Order: sequence, then C-alpha cells, then structure tokens
Amino acid sequence: MNIEMIRAADARLEGHVRRTPLLSSPFLDEIAGRRLFVKPECLQHTGSFKFRGGWSALSALDPETRKRGVIAFSSGNHAQGVAHAATLHGVPSVIIMPSDAPALKIANTRALGAEVVLYDRAGESREEIGDTLARERGLTLVRPYDEPQVIAGQGTCGLEIARQAGEFGIESADVVVNCGGGGLTSGIALALEADAPGLRVRPAEPEEFDDTARSLISGRIESNERRAGSLCDAIITPAPGEITFPIMARLCGPGLVVSEEEALKAMALAFLRLKIVLEPGGAVSLAAALFHGDEIESDTVIAVCTGGNVDPGVFAQALVTLDP
Repeated sequence: MNIEMIRAADARLEGHVRRTPLLSSPFLDEIAGRRLFVKPECLQHTGSFKFRGGWSALSALDPETRKRGVIAFSSGNHAQGVAHAATLHGVPSVIIMPSDAPALKIANTRALGAEVVLYDRAGESREEIGDTLARERGLTLVRPYDEPQVIAGQGTCGLEIARQAGEFGIESADVVVNCGGGGLTSGIALALEADAPGLRVRPAEPEEFDDTARSLISGRIESNERRAGSLCDAIITPAPGEITFPIMARLCGPGLVVSEEEALKAMALAFLRLKIVLEPGGAVSLAAALFHGDEIESDTVIAVCTGGNVDPGVFAQALVTLDP
C-alpha cells in the first residue's frame, strides 16, 4: 500500500467522484476554541466517502473479473458505495448487511441495484458469509477497509485535503477522521504524509468501540468486546485491519473517543451552522473537534465528516439536543 496507488486511484476517480469542499463557521470555531474546518463527505455520491473506495476497487478489476460481479459486507455506507459503483459499471453486486442496520441504508442499497443478504451481527460472521458466497457465485469480494484498492480510493480524500489546506494557507493541523476498520484513516494518513506532512491524522471513535485508540496505545491490534448496539453503526468494526493498523500506528496521533450524546449534538450543530446532514458515525470526528479540544494541540483542526445516511427518527433525536 503506497502513495502511487492512491494517485492512480485519484486518476481513475476523475470525473466520477465529487471533490467535497472544506466548510467553516465562526460559531463552530468558538466552540472548538480554534480554527475548525469540516470536510463534508456526506455530500459524496451515496452520502458517504465509501463511494471513493467502491469505484477505485471496481475500476481496478480486469474487465472479465469485473463482469462476473462483486460482493461486499457492510452496515450500509460501503454497501451503497459498492452497489452504486457496480451498477455504474454495469455489473451485478451482492451486499451482506447486518439485520439491525438502519432501514434507510438497507433500502438505499437495494434501490442502487444490489442484492441484499441480511445477517445477525452479534452471532454470525459477515466475513465467512462473504467468502462462501464469493466462492459459490464466482464473485470478487470487495472488503470494506482491509483491501489495498479500497484504501487507495479512500486516500483520494487525503489528496484533496492536502490541496485545500494549501489553498487556505494551513501548514499544520490535526485531521480528525472517523475510524472503523481504518481504510479512510490510513488512506488519508498516507496521502498527507506525501503531500502535506504538517497535517497529522487523529482517529475518532465512539465510546465502547474504541479499538483503534486502544490499539495505538498498546501497539497491537485490540478488539471490541461489543460488536453492535451503537448509534454510530457506520464506524463499528471488531478491530482495526491487518493492512490498515500498521499504517495508522506509524502515521497517526492518539485516538479520540466521544459519547453518543456528543455525536448527536455535533449532528445538530452541523445542521444549524453548516446546513449539512450527518449520521451519528459521520459526526464523531466533529464531536471530537468540538468537545475534546483539551486533547488537541494544534490551533487548526480539520474534521472529516464521513456520512449523512441517517434515519429521520435519529436525526430528530439529534435536533432535540439544540433545545434549551
């Protein structure tokens, strides 16, 4: 996994991916106690950064392999990214999703052209189901984070951050990234190492699912005891990836951990001050930037807000936090 793969993915994504902006608000700066920028990947195709990795992986396959179709497992955002990329390439896709995934994400994945297979997140292994179906149907498995071409696609977000930081005159900053298995986090870290070495990546996770933060402390891959039951479902994984963790261990600063309540409040503030819609897992980075400033040394922070695929009821729950 290297910067050349990320640059190649960036070339393949040209004309197919949205180049999301950096947003700011003086009201959010005041809460954060420093200059705060938000990169809203909720505005990306399918509502999350996952389209980057999906397109990168599909476009890197040889035509004959791609024609047979792909399979992926996801709680929703990787599902939609791969499904949409597959449909745009004119090939079939099968997506394995947890039965407790948000209804909107399941419905959207089907609407984007995928066959959806549901499983019990607490008692079944999505990896085993995916491996079995891939063998039986001759499909190519597109893993959600521990896959080089997926990491390369996610890393294109880091190339954009580096360019945008230059435009804003940002020479040093903490770049807070929502972290599940670490595909986006490690991809952005590799891109910034090459193009903006003054910017340091900080993984952000919800409480009780802070496997990456604990892994960075211990120096080895740690797992979560719980595997489900968080509003931040988009970034819940059992442990960091075998490919992603060494990259994060080498390049990332300490992890940041927030509560669900903080994520909901960050969603509300993003809507009020930036006019964007985030899901809980997509708002963890913003929550860390806003409410954990004592753990951030830089006077500038960039929060990568990774997704906006939220059910209306959960979004309403977030907006209530704005009431006096």
